[in-house]
Amino acid sequence: MSVIDLQGTNWVYYSKIKRFSGVIALKIGCVVLAAGNARRFGSNKLTAQLDGISLIRRAMDAVPDGLVTVVVSQYPEILALAGEYGFAAIYNDAPELGLSRSIRLGLTPLLDCDGVLFSVADQPWLKRESAEALTALWAQKPSKIAAMAHSGVRGNPCLFPARLYPELLALTGDTGGSAVIRQHEDDLILLETDAWELT
Repeated sequence: MSVIDLQGTNWVYYSKIKRFSGVIALKIGCVVLAAGNARRFGSNKLTAQLDGISLIRRAMDAVPDGLVTVVVSQYPEILALAGEYGFAAIYNDAPELGLSRSIRLGLTPLLDCDGVLFSVADQPWLKRESAEALTALWAQKPSKIAAMAHSGVRGNPCLFPARLYPELLALTGDTGGSAVIRQHEDDLILLETDAWELT
């Protein structure tokens, strides 16, 4: 596992990578996971607003430009919003089957991508610039897994290479990509950012 710091001058460097190098040549997908049942919240928490902007809109605003993006949800209002952004909307008719189902639904139409970024929809402080930097970092080592982190502790989003799609598709129940990452810790690169972006 290797760690890259997003702070200071490194951001300028990775900004240049995004603009001028491998990101342009690689086809990268994005899955916005927005099908959680939010039982403890009591309703669709993704439509709750923070500073006047809903959590789901914040999540979609953070998706880097140029990615082939799909949004997986059981909520019609979220699927409609995905269309407004030009994202593909995928209905999850059985969210009770767990996170693995959302991953499978989202990944299946993106199997021709070189890598896929998985983003959770309840991470309202994530900046698009940080997601772009993560994508740019991964493009330099596209056989690796790239993830955001703070103080070396991995968070979301995470970007997986195509070689790991079979393992992601084989997940069951409420198991997510972390199970795959644990089998490939030596292939993990982390991009350090502020703690609040990962909450």
